Order: sequence, then C-alpha cells, then structure tokens
Amino acid sequence: MTRRSRRSALAAAAVAAAVVLSACGAGGRPDGGSGTDAAPAVGITDTSVKIGAHFPLTGVAAPGYSEIPTGAKAYFDFVNAAGGINGRTIDYVFRDDAYNPTQTSQVVNELVLQDQVFALLGGLGTPTHSAVLDYLNSEGVPDLFVSSGSLLWDQPAKNPQTFGWQPDYEIEGKIVGQYVAQNFPQAKVGLFLQDDDFGRDGELGARRFLDKQIVAAERYTPGNTDVAPQIAALQAAGADLVIGFNVPSYTALSQLQSLRLNYKPQWIYSNVGSDPGLVGSLLARFSEGAVTDAGLLDGVITTEYLPGVDAPDDPWVQLFQRVWDEHGGDGELTNYRIYGMSQAYTFVQALQAAGADPTRESIVAAVERSGAQFQGPWVAPFRYSADRHAGVSGVEVARITGGTTESLTPVLVTDNGDAPITEATGEPAAPPANGIPAAPPAG
Repeated sequence: MTRRSRRSALAAAAVAAAVVLSACGAGGRPDGGSGTDAAPAVGITDTSVKIGAHFPLTGVAAPGYSEIPTGAKAYFDFVNAAGGINGRTIDYVFRDDAYNPTQTSQVVNELVLQDQVFALLGGLGTPTHSAVLDYLNSEGVPDLFVSSGSLLWDQPAKNPQTFGWQPDYEIEGKIVGQYVAQNFPQAKVGLFLQDDDFGRDGELGARRFLDKQIVAAERYTPGNTDVAPQIAALQAAGADLVIGFNVPSYTALSQLQSLRLNYKPQWIYSNVGSDPGLVGSLLARFSEGAVTDAGLLDGVITTEYLPGVDAPDDPWVQLFQRVWDEHGGDGELTNYRIYGMSQAYTFVQALQAAGADPTRESIVAAVERSGAQFQGPWVAPFRYSADRHAGVSGVEVARITGGTTESLTPVLVTDNGDAPITEATGEPAAPPANGIPAAPPAG
C-alpha cells in the first residue's frame, strides 16, 4: 500500500495550488440546524471523535502493513497535542484482522457496534475490506480512504459511504503500460498478477497499451508461496520484461525464484510491492540469509505517489520525521508510517471541512464537495466529487537504484477507461508551518 519517494522538486506537482474549501451546507446537525436538542452524531462528543481501522497486525501480511496505523496514530497524537480539531481530540482505534476477511468482519462489527466509531479510516486490503463493504454502507458508516487501489471503492451510487485514497490499480497499470510501450516497444511482456481485483485491475490498465506485446499472464493465489510454476512459465514464454501487480512478499518470492532459474527480465513492480526496505528484509528471511538486502531490486522500475524516507530533504518527510520523533513509538520512521500519516492528514482535512459540529452525513458531503482540493504529500489531486469517490489521480515512474529511486518520468495523471495520460501541472504543495491543515473558510 505504501510508496517510498520522489524528488522534493516534484513533492506535489499536480496538487491544486491553493486549498479553497467551503463549509457552506456542511457542519451542523443532520437537519442542517445547530440546535442543542439534536441527537449527537455517533462517535462524536464535545471533546472527541472516535474513528476505527482494521489492519494485519499479525500474520503473513503484518510486515510493513502493521506499521501504517502506528504512523496514523502518531499524526493524530500530534494534532491532539495542538488542541485537536474544533476542540475535539481524535480517538483512533485500530484492530487486528490478520488479513483474514472473516476476522475483518468480526473486528469491524466490534468497531461499529461496541466502540461506536464515527467513521472507518484506511481499512487495509482488497479481499479483507471487500468483506465489510456492504455492511459499512448499510449501516451508514463513513468508510474513508481505503488502503487499497481497487476500483471497488469508487462506486458512489452503490456504496455512497466509501472512498478510495491511493491511485487505483487501473490508472497505475495504464501509466506503466504507456511507459513500456514508449520505451520498450520490442519487449515481450509477461504479467505476474495476484489473482484478485488487484491483479485484474492492473492488467486491465496495462493491456490498454500492451495487449499485442503480452506473451504470458501468470497468476498466484495469495497464501500459496510456491511461485516456481509461474516464473518458469514466464521464462518459457520468452518474456524479457515482467510487470508485477503483487504484494511485497511475492516480490521477494518472484525475485528468489528468478535467481534460481537464472531468469533476468526487466522487472516492473507496482508501488504496492516495491518498498526496498521491506522487500530486503523479506528476501533475507525467505532465503534464510543467502540474500541479505534489496540488491536484487537494483534496476527494477516502479511507480510512486508519496515521498519516503530516502528523500530526507522533502519538506513532508521532514514534517513526518518531526511527528514520529515527538509522538511515535518504538522503531524508526518508515515508508509505511509515512503512508499512515498521509492518510491521517487527509482525514484531518475532511474533518475540518465537515464543520464545527460534524455528522456522518456532513463528512461524506465534505469529501465530495472539497476533497479534490485537499493538499498534502501526494503527487496528484484526488478525484472526489458527488459522482466520483476515486483517489489520487497519478503517479510518476521511477527506477530503484541502491535502495533509493530516480525519476524516469514527470508526474503523469489520468483517469479510468480511455482517459488520456497527461503530464501534471501546478505548484508543489508545502506543509503548513504547524503541520496541521488550516480550517476551511466559513461560507
């Protein structure tokens, strides 16, 4: 789910130049009034707002992903130390679902019924969050900024409470596909895909540009760690460039199996699966120390949409480092913690835009109305509106070299379907001096 880096000069090249948020028609009570006799919103008191999340804190998906909520909590603690939002502190409750959809259903039920959260924030995973999508929408619980690039989160007519956050896998696949078609026009392309919406959406985007170049598409089932048949099939098909839409553990597994087969295609991995720090640790674990770092990733091409720890001069990384130093727990600032802080920063803007007395209805309306103007460390604008609940609209293509990245393209933006891919425009966004988004103007 997380991205690592991009150059400071591209810190947010496509984000709108100014935040122009309007609180008109939002805030207040469900009937639009401000009378004290109205019933309080679920999860809201005069002094706090409670939100919930599900993450794999244990199990095979825990490495990396378990750090995301620690980053979000550090940022919320940072905001709370400054007085919260409209006098309310943010009470952030996250529970372990072990990346098991059955367990996700259980913990989300507890968050809604027992903890009585105001909203869910950043629930992680396509198969896991899919298990609670209908429930959250039927209960009217704002389901904000899901930690997954599935197209499922952008269905406002069917699921009006749910919003994506990161670039969806189709637009990432489109941008990667165009890059390959332009720079590797003679390549025989193989696809290494997780056998769910993650892989299918990425394939959909890539095939818009590469359908005639693709010689094989191999899929793995999450949980089955034997990828030898898939890698051997790609090699047998003559694929000299392989695009992977897979999670980090399968980046490590695919690299180790390629090493055993002396198979050396040009690899391109989705941003989801290409964090060097995490993949390096997985390579060491899976190889029982035969591979000690992420050196196998040198030369790998990927995409990125957030700054990361390999860009310490980026002003957003500097802010998040300060947040972690002041409010983080054990360990260091990581790219997954930056991802969590970036989502938390987005939620704070949504809460600000929802007005002084937010309701579940008003925060959904605020994201639809104002979310496309939210500014932060992401490289391209969100696609939020009453008709769209889609997240970040672009990425840049980069090459991993020595544990860091070098940009291969400017930030490129697009939308789903046949929408063109264009170069982003706009001024870089800088974090506010106090690190907290300003309240929107009244109106």
